[in-house]
Amino acid sequence: QVQLVESGGGLVQAGGSLRLSCAASGRTFWGYAMAWFRQAPGKEREFVAAISWGGDSTSYADSVKGRFTISRDNARNTVSLQMNSLKPEDTAVYYCAVDRVYRTESGYTYWGQGTQVTVSS
Repeated sequence: QVQLVESGGGLVQAGGSLRLSCAASGRTFWGYAMAWFRQAPGKEREFVAAISWGGDSTSYADSVKGRFTISRDNARNTVSLQMNSLKPEDTAVYYCAVDRVYRTESGYTYWGQGTQVTVSS
């Protein structure tokens, strides 16, 4: 059974940083893309960042470009999201996702349960 477990969320002041991590288990993820999405209260879930299996391709939402960095460790089946210069509008539940296809929209096969990020002004 595939499991994605996020960690690293919390409360931070505007301008601060957080690092989210997601550990995947339950199958072989060779060749799979990994991504982060987020969902703020009352809003639809939106794409944040994605990374290809080899890490040679990354994509970011315009709203986080230059502030967030996605990375992965294939030996440990983990994906991370370094979030700097956080803004109150970054407040959301953040989800990691995994799929065979590298994409920047929803449709990923496997999803975590989410971790809350709250940025105070």
